[in-house]
Parts: sequence; structure tokens; C-alpha cells
Amino acid sequence: MPFRSRDLVGSLDNAVIRAELKSTGIIDQEMELPFIGVVNSWNEMHPGHIHFRQVSEAVKSGIRLAGGTPFEFNTIALCDGITQGHSGMCYVLPSRDVITDSIEIVAEAQRMDALVFIAGCDKIIPAMLMAMARLDLPSIMVTGGPMMPGCYEGKFLAASDLREVVGKYKIGEVSAEDLKQMEEAAFPGPGSCAMMGTANTMAFIAEALGVTLPECAATHAVDSKKLRIAKQSGIAVLELLKNDVRPNSILTFEAFENAIKLLVAIGGSTNTVIHLPAIAAELGISIKPNDFDRVSKNTPYICNIKPAGPYTLKDLSDAGGVPVLLKELLPLLNREVKRITAVSLAEELSGVHNKNSSVIKSIDDPVSPSGSIAILTGNLAPKGAVLKQAALNLQALKHSGPARVFNSQEEAVAAIYQGAINAGDVVVIRYEGPRGGPGMREMLIATAALVGTGLDRETALITDGRFSGSTRGPCIGHISPEAVDGGLIGMIRDGDEIVIDVPNRRLHLNVDECEIEERKKLWSPAKELPTRGVLARYCALVSSVDEGAILKANLGR
Repeated sequence: MPFRSRDLVGSLDNAVIRAELKSTGIIDQEMELPFIGVVNSWNEMHPGHIHFRQVSEAVKSGIRLAGGTPFEFNTIALCDGITQGHSGMCYVLPSRDVITDSIEIVAEAQRMDALVFIAGCDKIIPAMLMAMARLDLPSIMVTGGPMMPGCYEGKFLAASDLREVVGKYKIGEVSAEDLKQMEEAAFPGPGSCAMMGTANTMAFIAEALGVTLPECAATHAVDSKKLRIAKQSGIAVLELLKNDVRPNSILTFEAFENAIKLLVAIGGSTNTVIHLPAIAAELGISIKPNDFDRVSKNTPYICNIKPAGPYTLKDLSDAGGVPVLLKELLPLLNREVKRITAVSLAEELSGVHNKNSSVIKSIDDPVSPSGSIAILTGNLAPKGAVLKQAALNLQALKHSGPARVFNSQEEAVAAIYQGAINAGDVVVIRYEGPRGGPGMREMLIATAALVGTGLDRETALITDGRFSGSTRGPCIGHISPEAVDGGLIGMIRDGDEIVIDVPNRRLHLNVDECEIEERKKLWSPAKELPTRGVLARYCALVSSVDEGAILKANLGR
């Protein structure tokens, strides 16, 4: 198989290109080897990525050992935690497409033969998976690993705990000194947030899809095993190149279905309902919200990790990580899907054993007989809405109450802390969708405020924005169509009755149909969209969330 990199150095006509490379220290022998791109999202402001220089060095050592020439290049990486609660969150979901495009540009322009993706955290892993699928070069991913759990007064801490403590501080239940001490203890070092949020969910998804080496996802950032996996990944990518193994032979519909089964079995982040359809779309594969609901109804919930449950990701890693999760789920999975390890899933799991059946339960003795994701429909969400039902109490499965309507998260949070929300209310936060947000912000400050003020078990929250794996309680997101596109959520008025019925997958505005038609005639958007910069382009191109909030190829809508 001819290497793409020969376009750069394979002819006497390429003397200038070879001279350019030699000016960086490359020698003739290295130019005879395949060029392996090492995509690194390291930066100095991101705990999930701060250790990636060391990971990259291990990857490059593996590439050289196997007979390749590594070329490292960077892409951007935003931290969702740092962008919570302000306008910076508007840029996080749009960054997914910028990352994907930037990788395509470098890999194509500089003719990489194969790629190793070093990825971590919420939008970066899905963006790199999108690039992997789009480019379809021999590729492998190394995910950065979870952070060790924080600990305060003998109790484990995660980001979700700290957000909720802020709410308790604001109502006087926690002192400023206690909050400060918890702040010091919550994040003990590098890695993605120590909970089953989007970052770790997506790492687990990548391993379930078969594009990382086994045990990569749950191996913690500070564990030397992470560096060994990174080095082995550098070696493995040369084998993939040699055998011309490409992502399109691994990322099949059956592999995506397996990944969804893992997602709902571990109580993973609802953001995955955005990302998996977007990754699949790069391969021409259609994943719909109904696929998540169908799978969730028939897949048990077997692993109760913080914030939904008592166990930490360290507990999960010690129990055996993703290989054990997949082994327990194997009777329900597509067993013959291909893996980068050159064997089928069933073969890859043949020697795997569960080391702690309290942490990772069997499908015959699950935490819950059904999975963690529910897709609701009804007049409020004809294209679907998403709920993480794993952390719901039984009373929250059905709820009806008067709407309290807000056109932004900030307005809702202010009302919560002012005591303006009553038990039984349904908090409606709208104009937070992909276009209306813009960028579909996470509503974690609002959910944390409800928990911190003790309202989480007595109220519900619905939004055309989104949440994360750290959400608990009856919080329904991804309502589609969104408000700015004329969705019915944009026409709710204070006091309207909203009916939530999780068992029957229903989300309904209990208003007479004639009244709804009158409101539609009078409706106009309550928010102006940006007219310049990245967000203006994003609003012009982004599809609805039920399609994965992907960017359309044309300039019209």
C-alpha cells in the first residue's frame, strides 16, 4: 500500500518539502518511514489535558519502536467545568466542529498516513471520533483517563457535589470556610472529572466502539498504566496501517448499538445522545433518539457510579473497567463486531473476569432492569426530549405542575435563589438550544441550585438546552424543536400545566389545542441570534439536536 506521505517526500521534485522537514531535524531515514500524526489537545488550563505532553511522548516512543515517524500537532480543548454558568458555555458545543475540521485540515494537507488521537473530556473525544470517522485513515485513540476522586472529611467528592454545596452555601447551610476546604479537596490532580459525566462516558464509549486498546478508558490519568497503554497504542497504529484497518470497518451500526447499550448500563451522560448521532453521521450511519430509547428499555442498568450512585470511577477501574462491563453485557451485545485488536468483541473478552460484582453487577442481578436513558415525546417535544432516569426516585417518574418560565438559565437560577420557585413547579428554561443558546449550554448551575436549595425532589426542570452526566432528578433536556425555531416550549406561559410521564415516555403541555394555535399566530422569538463571528456561523449551519446538532453542508436552513 503506497503511503500518502510519499506525496510530500517521494519524488525528486519534492526537494523543497524535504528541505523544510530537514530544517526541523528530520533525517532521510525518517522520511522513508510512514508519517503518523499524533493529535494532541494538551493545554495549560484544562485538568483533563494537562498531562497530555507525557502521554504524547509515550505514544511517539511506541510509533518509533514500530517503525514510524511521528508528527505531533495540536487542536483546541475547552473545559466544560470552567465554562459553566456564563456566556463561555455558548462556545463549547460549537468547538466540537472546529476541532474536527482542524484535524481534517492538518491530516489532509500534510498527508498523514495514520493517526493517533490523544483525547479527553466532553467535546474533544466526540470531535476526535468525528475526525477519525471522516478521514477514515488507520487510527487509534488514547483517552486521558479519570481524575482520582477528591475526598473531604472521609467522603469522596466530585464536581457535581461541589456545585450542589455552592447552593447550600447560598442558603446558609454550609459555611464559607467549609466551601473553601471542599474547593481545595475536590480536584486532586490531572484527569477528567471523577464522576460519570460526559468526559468519562465518552471515553467509555470510545472503548466500547473498539477504537482504543482494552482498559484504556478507566485507567486513571496518574496511573503509569496509562503511559504503557499510550506506548502500546503507538505500536498498534503501525499494525493497523500495515493491515489497512480503517475506522469504517470498526465503526458499524452494530458497534454503535453496543456503545449505546454500554451507555445506558452505566448511567452515562445524556450528552451522548447528541454525540453518537454526529459521529455516526460522518460514516453515513443514522442513529436516532428512538434508538437510545429502544436500547434502554431492553438493557439493564448494572453500574451505579457517582453522581447517580455511591461508587467512584476508581472502584470501577479496580473492578476491571470497560472490559468487565462489556463481558457482563455480552449476551446482549453484537459479539462479532471488529476491534482494533484484530479480533472480535467476544474473542477480546474471552479472558476477562469481574473483580467486584458489587460495583459491576450482572444483567441477572442489575441495579435496575432498564437502562438509564429515556426519550420522551408529546406536543412539547414532537422530535424528542432526553431524560437520565437512572437517578430518579419513584415519585419523579410522573409529575405534573404549573410552569415557571424563563428565557435563560441566569433568570431561572436567580429565581431559585430568591425563593420564587415552589414545590411542584416545573421550571422551564428556553432559548438555550443549539441555535437559541446559541451553542446549547448545559444547565448544571440551575440543577445544582435546585439540589442545593432542597427543591430537586419536589420540582422538575425542562429545557431545550442540555445537561451532563452530573445531573440528578427529573431534568429533561434536548427538547426539539427548540424555542427559537418555533417549538412549543417557546409558547408556554407561567401557570400552564405541564405533564411528565416517564413510564409512558410523554411530555405534554396541557393547554387546549385552539389556545395553542392562537399562541402560534402571536409568537415571535424572544431572543436575537448573533450576527457576527463563530456563533453567527454556527447558528446559520447547525441542525436540530435530535439530528446530533451537526453542521449542515449548505448555508441555508
